[in-house]
Amino acid sequence: MDPKRLKGKNILITGAAQGMGAAIGEYYAAHGANVCLGDVNVVGVEEVASRINALDNGKAIFIKLDVTSRADNASAVDATVEAFGSINIALLNAGINKPKFFMDIDEENWDSIMNVNAKGQLFGMQEAARQMIKQGKDAGPYKLINVGSILSRTTFDDVIPYSCSKHATLALITGGAKALVEHNITVNGYGPGVVRTELWEQLDKDLVAIGKFEKEGQSMDSLAENMILMKRYSYPEDVVGTAGFLASSDSDYMTGQLFMIDGGMVMQ
Repeated sequence: MDPKRLKGKNILITGAAQGMGAAIGEYYAAHGANVCLGDVNVVGVEEVASRINALDNGKAIFIKLDVTSRADNASAVDATVEAFGSINIALLNAGINKPKFFMDIDEENWDSIMNVNAKGQLFGMQEAARQMIKQGKDAGPYKLINVGSILSRTTFDDVIPYSCSKHATLALITGGAKALVEHNITVNGYGPGVVRTELWEQLDKDLVAIGKFEKEGQSMDSLAENMILMKRYSYPEDVVGTAGFLASSDSDYMTGQLFMIDGGMVMQ
């Protein structure tokens, strides 16, 4: 990818304090973009922004962002525009998971996951699109990029609320693409599989706690051996290239699509 492929692009990233969100923020900035990093973990996004700003590439700002709050989403968009003059792209990455078996799912588990992963993406899309529409279609094309999962296409018995939330991501991509195309806004996304990040390491501990696996680390190794065609789990660097493609002009003639980045777990 051209090291200046994203130069002049102003991008809002949610869930950017660690893991894939942080890695993509650094990747975007390394390719010339200006990034607004949002997360409830303010210390985390401040650290990521500091790493970006220490280099001679794109610029970074950070903001506290609870994606379940419409007002916070609107403030994050406003901060992006105030800092960089406009918003061209929003990457809706924030997400949580807490595994439970089917009969153990309770209201708190369901609501917390759906609020962040589904409602949070909806609010983020709407508030970014509102600003993009205000800027005018001739200043586009604009891009909304939603982070899905292999569980946008399938479901396991121990992560059903999460899977429902990621099926919602697919619906937001396809429905949003149809709703926003007239404003020169495309909506696409990608679905990672097993990515070794802080989120998965906590998930691994939780799977041991509910009795799905006997010891920590076993979940990733078992999935790699038995379900991933390429026989290895992934890292954020396996994902950033696709995120970069979707933010670049190479994907301009594309909307309503969800790409799997999973080593061959889900065939489409």
